[in-house]
Amino acid sequence: QVQLVESGGGLVQAGGSLRLSCVSSEGTLSNYFVAWFRQAPGKERDFVARVHPLGILRWTEDSVKGRFVISRDNAENTVYLQMDRMTPDDTAIYYCAANQKYSGSYRSPDEYDFWGQGTQVTVSS
Repeated sequence: QVQLVESGGGLVQAGGSLRLSCVSSEGTLSNYFVAWFRQAPGKERDFVARVHPLGILRWTEDSVKGRFVISRDNAENTVYLQMDRMTPDDTAIYYCAANQKYSGSYRSPDEYDFWGQGTQVTVSS
């Protein structure tokens, strides 16, 4: 099992950048697929990006492709989400999640077994 903790959220102006971190405070994250989701007020939790346990494959939602990049450093037990050219539509609580499933619908929150508490990201116009 892993215990996930997100950090790096905050307030940024449109066009700016943030880097979110997801660290496992318990357990080895390198055995897991890790994904980022986000949830805006009154909306569902949406998939953002996912990375293979070894970092050899990545999946990124079309709406953020070219602006957001997921990466991982297994030596540091950490997964990152680099967010560039941000817009007010990126405002949400961002969550990291983990599972060990090689199949299934990786865009569905229901497929993930472990979640962090979330970190707030606010983009001002």
